[in-house]
Parts: sequence; C-alpha cells; structure tokens
Amino acid sequence: MALHISWRQLSYFVATAEAGSTLRAAETLHVSQPAVSVAIGQLEQAFGQKLFVRRHAQGVDLTPFGRRKLAEVRHLLAHGQAVMGTGEDDELIGDLEIGVFSTLAPAYAPGLMRAFGAAHPKVRVRMREATLDQLHRDLDDGAIEIALLYEIDTMGEMVRIPLGAHRPYALLPEGHPLGAQDRVSLRDLAVEPFVLIDLPHSRDYFLSLFRIADVMPEQLIRCTSLPTLRGMVAHGLGNSVLVTRPYGDRSHDGLPLVCRPLVEIVPPQRVIIGSSARSPMTRAAEAFVETAKDYFRDRTPDPDLN
Repeated sequence: MALHISWRQLSYFVATAEAGSTLRAAETLHVSQPAVSVAIGQLEQAFGQKLFVRRHAQGVDLTPFGRRKLAEVRHLLAHGQAVMGTGEDDELIGDLEIGVFSTLAPAYAPGLMRAFGAAHPKVRVRMREATLDQLHRDLDDGAIEIALLYEIDTMGEMVRIPLGAHRPYALLPEGHPLGAQDRVSLRDLAVEPFVLIDLPHSRDYFLSLFRIADVMPEQLIRCTSLPTLRGMVAHGLGNSVLVTRPYGDRSHDGLPLVCRPLVEIVPPQRVIIGSSARSPMTRAAEAFVETAKDYFRDRTPDPDLN
C-alpha cells in the first residue's frame, strides 16, 4: 500500500520529538494541539507502527521505531529545505541540529555559532550541550546531525572529521612553587590533592596520563564542570590537568591561574566533528564543518605560550 505522507506531518513529528509533547510542539509551531496529534496519528497509520509512547499528563517518548525514523525524517526535511531554498546565489536555508561537548562549549561554541551565522544567515542552528556519551546517543538517534567533541576510541561507529589537537597542561594556583618551573611533572602533581573533571571518558583520560607516568594522585577532588574545577584550583584546594583552555587564565570569580606544559610526553586529545556513519551529511552540516575547520585553524591555544 502506498504511503501518503506530507511535509507538514513530518515537520510535526520532528517538533513533537524535540519538545517531548504535542502541546509544546503545537506552541512552537503556532498551531493547535489537535492538529499535531492528528498529524502524528496519520503518520503512525501510514507507517503501520507507533512513533511515540504516550505518558499520561507527561508528554510522549519515542519508540525504538520512532527513534530510527527521526534520523531519517530529519535528513529528509533538511535535504528538502536545501533543495527548495537554493536559488541563483546558491544560498543555504533550513535547520541544523548540532551537539557540543560540555567542556568545549564555553570556549568555542559561541564564536563558532557566530561565524557560521555570518556565513549562512538563513540556516537556523539549534545547539545542545551534553556529555560525550549523550552526544553519541543523540547522533545514533538522529536528535542531532553533527557534534563537536573530543575523539574517544570507545565511541563506536562515527564519521570523524579532525579539527585540531589539544595537549594536556598542568593547572596551578598563582604562587604555587611548581609554577616557577618551565614544565611540570605529573609525579610532582600526584603528591598533592588533584582536582579531577569527573565526567565519563574525561576522567578516564586524565587518570590514564598518570598511569603513563607510573603514578597516581594520592587524593582526588571531583568536579563535573570546568568552571568549578578552575575555581577549586584558583583557591588553592588542589592542582589539576586539563586539555580545554579557556581564554583568560582566571577562575570564574576572578582569581588568577597558572598554566604549564607537562614534562611527560602524553597523548593529546583530538577535537573532531562527529556525524552518523549511517546517514550522509546535509549541505548545511557540510557548510558547518567547513566553518569549524577555518575557525579552529587559528584558535587552538598552546600551553607553551603561557
């Protein structure tokens, strides 16, 4: 039996998946809730399977079939918008869903979004910050098309486009004796309290650096955000090792920080854009990748320049 599906129905499906309820989707689309519910029901009838599980008074969740269809529909709508929106000047138009790793976002996402917006003003970019694991799930589910993140070998199938590499560096409070050295050893850092970024994969990476040096910090202080970690170090509660380096070596409350390269030769963390291995990128996503390459070319901070 032939499927009778409209662009409107597909758009309502995506909006509902994003909003988590037909009511919030209707508010975003400026239509009535019954119109959204009817469109979803028509789609489910056409597909012959449920797209959502209804939760009484709490919205909807995607079914496994709905998650698979969401990725396909996103790409279909994006390609359709690109075709319809391309004129004589070949100007891009449409929507683009991206994800950014939470520790990279403050340093790079605002400037990158501005640069892309200046180059492609008719593409509406929606960004979400998340952990590495969540970004991988979002790519698999089709919730986002591309993600700006650090490369992790355990993240499974993904198209990986390199943007640059960040070398880990020691982070110290102002006046710390190790700050007088040109380079700092992980062995010296390990004997003092160590402030660890306690996020999946990130904590494994930083602790692996100490394993390379055949030593382990004697006392760990765990934080889940970069601003908190930098503040803990700035107030003298411990030292740390980081990869992402915000511009301006001060904590959130204004205290100075000292950055020094490490003595040991340790692997860098590579910044990449990841995309689904199952779906080709839309023209908007390809354009974002090119903007990101240009943006990162001159913006990878070097601890040696401290």
